[in-house]
Amino acid sequence: MVAPLLLAGLWVVAALAAANLPPRAQGPGTALLVATGIPLLGWMTYRHGPLVGMLALILGAACLYWPVGRILVRFRRTPPEHTE
Repeated sequence: MVAPLLLAGLWVVAALAAANLPPRAQGPGTALLVATGIPLLGWMTYRHGPLVGMLALILGAACLYWPVGRILVRFRRTPPEHTE
């Protein structure tokens, strides 16, 4: 019963450590955190209920907001148009 909470705590520590990496190294780290966080969130919700699951979702989104936000801004930019 404690395993999902312990792993979630380690995930938060890893997310905060990944946020301190240089921007070039944050992409793979963020992808790995998302890939491991989704099943962990499901496991935590299954074991501890929807309230704890929602709190974990909010905490995870807060930890990953800036790296994910930077990636989304990069994709939203329109490429420069060539004028000749």
